[in-house]
Amino acid sequence: MIYIGIGSNIGNRKKNIEKAKFLLLENGININKSSNFYESLSWPDIKKPKFLNIVIQIDTNFSPKKCLEIFRSIEIKLGRKKTKKNAPRTCDIDIISYNKKISYGDIKLPHIRMHKRNFVLIPLLELDKNWSHPKTKKSIEKLIISLPIKDITSIKQI
Repeated sequence: MIYIGIGSNIGNRKKNIEKAKFLLLENGININKSSNFYESLSWPDIKKPKFLNIVIQIDTNFSPKKCLEIFRSIEIKLGRKKTKKNAPRTCDIDIISYNKKISYGDIKLPHIRMHKRNFVLIPLLELDKNWSHPKTKKSIEKLIISLPIKDITSIKQI
């Protein structure tokens, strides 16, 4: 199973995410399942616009490297500009987990901070209650429980 996260905190966030999903399909990446939308505080600066996020399960024969190339081209097509790290953006697409692989060349898999992110873990739980971290082997429930309480209470399904 391949899981990716899509987020947006500039413009019409929901429309940006829906356009990203359409462009994934247009690029030969099939979407099997999609979580609900979740709104969360911007990180690390909560004064920035809130994010809207989803996690989707995809099906593709593309390598993680090729997927990332496609994701970057979609982000640019949707107006993402080269700015400083964690700046607000129209679209952000990340590989969360790729067929339980632990790294792929210079690509770190699963995503190195996914286990600390409410906007990844909670939608991922919605899609796959039996998912476990390929490296730590911790269940999705244990990962969520290990989040700070404010991270669990500050996210909301839209």
